[in-house]
Amino acid sequence: MTIGKQLSEELQQQAVNTRKLLERIPNDKLTWKPHEKSTQIGRLGMHIAEMPNTIVRALTTREFDMAANPFKPVFPNSAAEILETLDKSIAKAEDALANTSDREMEAIWIFKRGDQIIYEMPRLAVVRRTLEHTIHHRGQLTVYLRLLDISVPGTFGPSADER
Repeated sequence: MTIGKQLSEELQQQAVNTRKLLERIPNDKLTWKPHEKSTQIGRLGMHIAEMPNTIVRALTTREFDMAANPFKPVFPNSAAEILETLDKSIAKAEDALANTSDREMEAIWIFKRGDQIIYEMPRLAVVRRTLEHTIHHRGQLTVYLRLLDISVPGTFGPSADER
């Protein structure tokens, strides 16, 4: 089994946990945020849903230049839009992983802003970092849900709400 197919299986497992959390985002609270410096819960959910697109980008290009492709955050109009985005991005990432050879996984991918290199690392490391980044933001989302008094689902075992 190729590295890409192994990572695809991990992505599928993580997608189940990600979906459980994103399904809890209330449609009537998309603009809610716990602090003025925090992002809105809908935007955080959309960011999480879009994360698999980073995997696709890393596996299908040699580099990504933020100066040439400025970040434009997407603010969802509905909770359903977040879930739809997740489904599409997971499907694209699974396809990219399934079609990437082990040798291609070892190739260096560059993330930069103009002439400034933010990082360059093997594509495999970019995929792992993206999965970790997603898990980090899922943790943030659990705090948001708790503050809204919404039941938090377990992701790596049962949560306090599932005991």
